[in-house]
Amino acid sequence: MNPTTPRTILVVDDNATNVRVLYDVLSAAGFRVLVAQSGESALNKLKVILPNLILLDVMMPGIDGFETCRRIKAEPSTQNIPVMFMTALSDTADKVKGFSLGAIDYVTKPLQQDEVLARVNVHIRLQSLQQELQQLNQTLEQQVAQRTAELSTTLAQLKESQLHLVQSEKMSTLGQMVAGVAHEINNPVVFISGNLQPAIYYVQDLFGLIELYQNRLPNPDEELANRIETIDLDYIREDLPKLLASMKEGVNRICNISTSLRAFSRTDTATQIPFNIHEGLDSTLMILGHRLKSTPKQPGVQVIKDYGDLPLVECYPGQLNQVFMNILSNALDALEEHYQHQVNEHSQLYPGTIRIWTETLDEEWVRVHIADNGPGIAKEVRSHLFDPFFTTKPVGKGTGLGLSISYQIVTEKHHGKLYCYSEPGQGTEFVVEIPVRSPMVLPSKSEGLTVKD
Repeated sequence: MNPTTPRTILVVDDNATNVRVLYDVLSAAGFRVLVAQSGESALNKLKVILPNLILLDVMMPGIDGFETCRRIKAEPSTQNIPVMFMTALSDTADKVKGFSLGAIDYVTKPLQQDEVLARVNVHIRLQSLQQELQQLNQTLEQQVAQRTAELSTTLAQLKESQLHLVQSEKMSTLGQMVAGVAHEINNPVVFISGNLQPAIYYVQDLFGLIELYQNRLPNPDEELANRIETIDLDYIREDLPKLLASMKEGVNRICNISTSLRAFSRTDTATQIPFNIHEGLDSTLMILGHRLKSTPKQPGVQVIKDYGDLPLVECYPGQLNQVFMNILSNALDALEEHYQHQVNEHSQLYPGTIRIWTETLDEEWVRVHIADNGPGIAKEVRSHLFDPFFTTKPVGKGTGLGLSISYQIVTEKHHGKLYCYSEPGQGTEFVVEIPVRSPMVLPSKSEGLTVKD
């Protein structure tokens, strides 16, 4: 309340002389004075205006002061207004009754003007101080709540940043390790691959020579005939080329894995470089190849690829591969969990399928779709998919950072957009959109992140 605003006092007394005396004294002291000559009249006035203090006579016709006070304190709008009784009663029991009803003080009749004014000033001052204290408490509580919220937000951001750094360091270390393994594999594989084809030629020459000997010497002696029968020369002639062809296929497979490992773990430069998106997808699928194959407990997952004609995209290849890895890993997790649920429920089994297709948008953007035929995602879960630390996986099987980091990589690092389309029982589709050339302006979070119903 403005300190210059006059304080209002309601005088409730059926004695006109007392009312006149109090009115003159309080008005002269700068108070605004309202008058009621009965308890009923006072209660009606309180419905319209709330005074700062009530001077209430005890003995009045109709409802007395005690009942009037009880009703005042029973109403939420008036219960905090100080009430000071005026009475000629001196019995202690009456005073105790008044205090028990919520009165703050007594003045006895006949009234002493100086005493009344002094007591009124004290209680008005106490009320003012109490209101100031309440306001200070409210302000302090608001400041504490605001500061607590700020600290909580800062702590969450620090925790998120720490885990992101740990995740980035793990990916960097993994990339270096994978690159080293790929390099070490590559050397002996190149050696074997380089010598395998000459070995095939040598074997062909030896078989040709043996055939020439057999044509020239169709009747070998007993020792040579026994040796030919022991080693089963005809079987060796038939099987050895197949064995060498199988070895060559295995070496080619190792070469492809080594190439995919190097492509997936490539170290990002300080600036974005042109990159073949399809190469990143294929290298990621190669890394996850063991999870695509069938096992005694899990059928294989079919991957259907429908690649469009994409230009090279300016990006951070290693980080973009990490996005593909997170999305594909989550899809495989969902398919594995869905299959196990079908087995447990003895329901019809559906093979897992992941479909990947790519396309260009106005020659300015590329779009990558990764969809599975898993159980789908509920709406309440979809709304938190990209929140840090949110996960539906059991403890120890997920940090809740994979999709959050993917969101940051797509939107902040590549100025792109990330969408999720899903319905329970209808599978899930993630869509990654990034510009062919990196723009200078970052999109807002609402522009970059979309979870579709």
